[in-house]
Amino acid sequence: MNQETPKTSLPENAYRELKPGEEYTPVMPASPAPIEVTPYSVLMGVAMAIIFSAAAAYLGLRVGQVFEAAIPIAIIAVGMGTVLGKKNMLGQNVIIQSIGASSGVVVAGAIFTLPALYILGLDAAFWQVFLSSLFGGMLGILLMIPFRKYFVKEMHGKYPFPEATATTEVLISGEKGGNQAKLLAVAGLVGGLYDFVVGTFGLWTDAVSTRICAWGETLADKFKVVFGLNTSAAVLGLGYIIGLKYALIITAGSCLVWFLIVPLVGSLTEALDPAALAALLGVTNQGLLDDPQQLFTAENLYTYIGKPIGIGGIAMAGIIGIVRQSRIIRQAVGLAVSELGGSKKGADTTERTQRDITMKRILSLLIATLVCVFVFFHFGLLDGWVQSVTAILIVFVISFLFTTVAANAIAIVGSNPVSGMTLMTLILSSLVLVAVGLNGTTGMTAALIIGGVVCTALSMAGGFITDLKIGYWLGTTPRKQETWKFLGTFVSAATVAGVMIVLNKSYGFVGEGALVAPQANAMAAVIQPLMTGGQTPWMLYFCGAALALVLTAIGVPALAFALGMFIPMELNAPLVVGGLVSWYVSTRSKDQALNKARMDRGTLIASGFIAGGALMGVVSAILKFCEVDWFLSGWASSNAAEWTGLVMYLVLIGYFSWHTLRARKEE
Repeated sequence: MNQETPKTSLPENAYRELKPGEEYTPVMPASPAPIEVTPYSVLMGVAMAIIFSAAAAYLGLRVGQVFEAAIPIAIIAVGMGTVLGKKNMLGQNVIIQSIGASSGVVVAGAIFTLPALYILGLDAAFWQVFLSSLFGGMLGILLMIPFRKYFVKEMHGKYPFPEATATTEVLISGEKGGNQAKLLAVAGLVGGLYDFVVGTFGLWTDAVSTRICAWGETLADKFKVVFGLNTSAAVLGLGYIIGLKYALIITAGSCLVWFLIVPLVGSLTEALDPAALAALLGVTNQGLLDDPQQLFTAENLYTYIGKPIGIGGIAMAGIIGIVRQSRIIRQAVGLAVSELGGSKKGADTTERTQRDITMKRILSLLIATLVCVFVFFHFGLLDGWVQSVTAILIVFVISFLFTTVAANAIAIVGSNPVSGMTLMTLILSSLVLVAVGLNGTTGMTAALIIGGVVCTALSMAGGFITDLKIGYWLGTTPRKQETWKFLGTFVSAATVAGVMIVLNKSYGFVGEGALVAPQANAMAAVIQPLMTGGQTPWMLYFCGAALALVLTAIGVPALAFALGMFIPMELNAPLVVGGLVSWYVSTRSKDQALNKARMDRGTLIASGFIAGGALMGVVSAILKFCEVDWFLSGWASSNAAEWTGLVMYLVLIGYFSWHTLRARKEE
């Protein structure tokens, strides 16, 4: 096979575990080398990074939602190549996607933490935001590369990689054209329009709950039991790709919180002093402090009790993962040490599709980055050498250890629990900094900047493993993806820093009409009592950690379960719905070849739903930026809109199942 006649479909073993002795051969084989890095692919990638960094930063700060940029960038890359009449663009499109996708992960790392500087009335200059985002992104890349082969090759077929799957389907269908591309386009149109109508017009709600009925209101008010379900097409598609097994484990975590812990605490409300409980939980919301009885809604009990337990579970699951993967970590470190005195001969003889940046260069870049971070901390934030050394140790140790946790989370559910891990980082770093004599406003600034670096590093690590998995399936050169990812990180960090400064001057983060920035507000609420004195829910963190240990002992994946406790029920329950659709369509026939054809067709449709939803998220962000308001708020808040949402969701599920079951073996 040559470059003029490339394969245009994924091998049948792309998504399943390999049999003993079986090898995976990517779409673009190791030889000959495909065209990947060109002026067109680099410039398009940079343009995507700038555009999507600005859009994601605005949307995330304005409404608290950060969309994943990888999928819409892949769609645009394929579309632009088609419009310009370019051929054999698969390798270049992966580079465009990889550079451009830096935007979403860098933005998430920055806006989850750094706006808290403004919220707490602290100074935040452009260079602080830019450098914390840049250095965090670089650390995430450098720390992830040694684990690439483990996650994308050795664990082939063991993780669903939902976002990577959807993006890969977009790229390969664009290259293939024909019926596959049409099917993806139709599914993307259906899913995109469905989510666009909800988000832009509000013709029906994007979530339904048991509060829709009178008996549901009674359950919520008296027994603190609420069940919620997000009805978006994108989350339904995500559940299909994740599969029923992991969806059930994740949602089991939500069920424990919403159907046991929250009702149990709610049943004790009459025996508890609301004001004392609010203080114990570290509640800083002034409305709840003025009227503590408001604390005892199911939703607030979840926020102040369920989520902290989830954070403790994620932290302990991460530690367990680190211990279990210690062999992989030791191998990566050992390889780094052995290559320090080696030559490039071994790297040159490695198969192209498995060729990374040399470990010697990674170590050199890592040391240089850490030195730059130290200089940044010592001369820009802190006064003493002890504090600066402590800060750099916190950044390196947490980033290094939790890199694998972030990658695991992305591989399983497609969502990085970076906000939960960052909250834990802020708590730990604040305690350590206080111990070395740093507190007050200086301590809060330092802790938030440290949190920003770590948050961006973990966000980048999780996002980058998605890029590398896409490259593994398609057959791009890892070294090229890794090298040009640094450019995307630089551009995205500069863009998000500029956008954040502009938005702060235009809207602000406090007062009437201010930007929402919910994650940053949560970070501010956590860090202020730690640095100035106050309550922290240590017991809840401990309970989550203990639960993770028990789950591990009985063989339940603790990270997936803890993610379910931390992520709202309404976003987890639809994963089970999608998983049930996946199970249903792939088990209807006694002919396994037909079942596989249906499963593959469903994966393509689910990818279209995810892609369409992500792309419409960008359109919605643009409309919001232009202050276009077509939302029927009165109707959207009514019970009728919620019932309409439930009916439309059932119609969508029916369409999804019917369209998937139309598959034929020859597909």
